[in-house]
Amino acid sequence: MSAPSHVPESAEQSDAVDVAVTAPVGRSDAGNRSLRQIAWQRLRKDKVAMVSGIVVVLLILAAILAPLLVKWFGYPPTQFNQDLIEPNTGLPMRDPDNPDPFDTDPWGAISGDHLLGIEPKTGRDLFSRILYGAQISLLVAFLSTLLCVALGTVLGIIAGYKGGWVDTLISRAMDVFLAFPLMLFAIALVGVIPDGVLGLQGNGLRVGVIVFIIGFFNWPYIARIVRGQTLSLREREFVEAARSLGASNRHILFREILPNLVTPIVVYSTLLIPTNILFEAALSFLGVGINPPTPSWGKMLSDAVPLAQSAPYYILFPGLAIFITVLAFNLFGDGLRDAFDPKTSD
Repeated sequence: MSAPSHVPESAEQSDAVDVAVTAPVGRSDAGNRSLRQIAWQRLRKDKVAMVSGIVVVLLILAAILAPLLVKWFGYPPTQFNQDLIEPNTGLPMRDPDNPDPFDTDPWGAISGDHLLGIEPKTGRDLFSRILYGAQISLLVAFLSTLLCVALGTVLGIIAGYKGGWVDTLISRAMDVFLAFPLMLFAIALVGVIPDGVLGLQGNGLRVGVIVFIIGFFNWPYIARIVRGQTLSLREREFVEAARSLGASNRHILFREILPNLVTPIVVYSTLLIPTNILFEAALSFLGVGINPPTPSWGKMLSDAVPLAQSAPYYILFPGLAIFITVLAFNLFGDGLRDAFDPKTSD
């Protein structure tokens, strides 16, 4: 599994989140409907986006309710079931009562007790491990996106509004951060930071480091988008009106301009989350992400590679989990972009 490109190219980013800001937050010119009402009506008509949104919600609920779902439908993700494994080949047996190295189950002994089968060699329940792996992937993705959006929004809006040397300084800082080889830097940093930093140890420390690396080094992408929108908004009539009434720069930035940036920020965030999921999976696949026995989709794929021919189901289910999650977020983000695009017809 090769390391994914963590962020799209600049031109593609601009196309993906080119959501024009046509009026201050409030009512639109289309009758009595607000901009958000128009966007919601467009989104409801986009069946692909709505289905993707439902899938996203279900994935989030599954991750949150993982302990309860595992209690009902599976076994704890760290529980070994060696009695279901053929000792010579390490593969799940078709009939555990009659061990036979030539009678293994190529689909991992899928049953009512093990909805997605069991892992080769360990016998751990694959369904519960995928659910708990979703917790790690979504936690890293959401926290890193939150950090990236917070930094990018604040610095982008300041650069676009202030202009001059402030804009130049922040823009050059963007260029410096964009030059970092993020994957190589993450591999090096995760591997050398000792336990105990900021009171964190083990996987808690690794999650914190991964979130910091993704969020701190990727803020320039959203900062560029926010800066470009701010350059346009600062010349609008409602900003001039606020300035003429004596409003402070802080008031104009965070009460007049920022509310009108919510749309491009939300759209870009939904497109950034799946790239963060892939980034975490890539680090775990390379062995510098989440440590076992904590489940991780990337680590499961790494463990499944040597068994791809003898146990194809083992590589199929974690791969499908990543594929469905990333696809759902991307399609939902595309739907949001189209819904908020003023060029889109009702």
